[in-house]
Amino acid sequence: MHFPDDRLYHADHLWAQKQDDGSWLIGITDYAQEQLGDITYVDLPAVGATFAQGDVAGVVESVKAAADVYMPVSGEVVEVNEALRDDPSLANSDPMNAGWFFKVKLSAPAELDALMDEAAYNAFAASA
Repeated sequence: MHFPDDRLYHADHLWAQKQDDGSWLIGITDYAQEQLGDITYVDLPAVGATFAQGDVAGVVESVKAAADVYMPVSGEVVEVNEALRDDPSLANSDPMNAGWFFKVKLSAPAELDALMDEAAYNAFAASA
């Protein structure tokens, strides 16, 4: 996987990052994994499933709580991180890289305009 520095962030504490093939990786932020605590299970969407922005695409369960994973942008799931099924703790130990959740082919790229850059997200998370 290629992890460039140009990530965008959603208010539901998700990140999206464009890949070289034009798809976007989606994952939870470091802030989200800290709030959840030790992640014990991740329910990932099926490859080929399509979601609208804001739809629930998965679930993260931890020792503290369960949380829905919302789609930050509309699109089709083209790949899921199978390593998370075997080792959900990757979402804690490396949420911004190896702990990514799924890869999406966007159906409405204009929705990216509603996401935050890193500075805006950091300010948002600090006030949460």
